[in-house]
Amino acid sequence: MENLSKSDEIQFRVRYGETDQMGIVYHGNYAQYFEMGRTEWLRKMGFSYKNMEDEGVMLPVISLSINYKKSARYDDLIKVKTILVKKPGVKIEFDYEISNQDGEILTTGNSVLVFMDINKNRPTRCPDYILDKLLI
Repeated sequence: MENLSKSDEIQFRVRYGETDQMGIVYHGNYAQYFEMGRTEWLRKMGFSYKNMEDEGVMLPVISLSINYKKSARYDDLIKVKTILVKKPGVKIEFDYEISNQDGEILTTGNSVLVFMDINKNRPTRCPDYILDKLLI
């Protein structure tokens, strides 16, 4: 496999509204954290979901797994690491790692998305403008 370990990290503080009464992050918010990481990974590559949709390509999630190891809490400074697993074809796959300010791994995960032609509503290959950016 080619060395395409393109990765990115974002950091932010857990907001009060993302937690339950005990100050623990609601489990469903981790999928949003993964999406934030993935969106920023794309943006730093020079793309956005909006640009892709304007070009006739959408990118729905077809698979998502989350492994909870330790709870994130209100006001924690957390880091989301997003890693491209392999060169995309019709699908693009990411691994994720969420850690807190102490470097403890809180959550890991994986998502698979498929490139879809908006007009045909059918899967399509990864656009060349993305593949060109991935070539090292």
